[in-house]
Amino acid sequence: MERHITHDREIREPLFDYLEEYYGRIRILQEKMMGRSRADIVMVLPESLCGIEIKSDADTYRRLAGQVRDYDQYYDYNIVAAGASHAMHIREHVPEYWGIITVEYAETGWDFYFFRRPAKNPKRNLQKKMEILWRPELALIQQKHALPKYKDKSRDFVTRKILERVPDGISEAELSREISSILFERDYTTVKETLAEYRRGEIERQLEAETDPERRLELMMKQETFRQNRPHPARRRRRTRRRHL
Repeated sequence: MERHITHDREIREPLFDYLEEYYGRIRILQEKMMGRSRADIVMVLPESLCGIEIKSDADTYRRLAGQVRDYDQYYDYNIVAAGASHAMHIREHVPEYWGIITVEYAETGWDFYFFRRPAKNPKRNLQKKMEILWRPELALIQQKHALPKYKDKSRDFVTRKILERVPDGISEAELSREISSILFERDYTTVKETLAEYRRGEIERQLEAETDPERRLELMMKQETFRQNRPHPARRRRRTRRRHL
């Protein structure tokens, strides 16, 4: 039988099923930006995030070194899912703490095998990891830990303020669980509505405290713009794999 040449697009769905069977409760996020690269898959686990790079038979190693550097900054664990043509040499291209899953299409269907399980990533930067959260999601962490709201501050500023509480006020393990919990509940069908609602609330709070007439007028104009452009609520759907709870 002639060997089947695997391609990225045909691997994904069977790989998701394999990961769900192996790990239990997971959520899959696809094509997430990380520095100059893009993570093929981010697997959300209850207490951690795992980056997964797919190297199908049709792929080369040309960009892998740079991708590895980016994955190592962002995720607690990392895995490469490699087509059979890469099985003999993939270990030479990823660090020893990366997991390796081999992928091959056989007569009975897709065959996935954990050649090496991932170990804790020693290079993960917690601030980089938190870039996966939206500004309203950071506000949930601020609220839980009674942090100031920092109404007009950027996502990066708020992230730094949260991390100032680690580890004395917030343990890293607790923060990781909170990040995963938020991502399990994220609803991409209402992203525009969520972000707009958060911004409207911020403007309303600023209006309540603002005394300068010109500044109040500016805020009221922004408020009216949001009102006119308010998105229609979408039916809530989210892809969360929860076979083993």
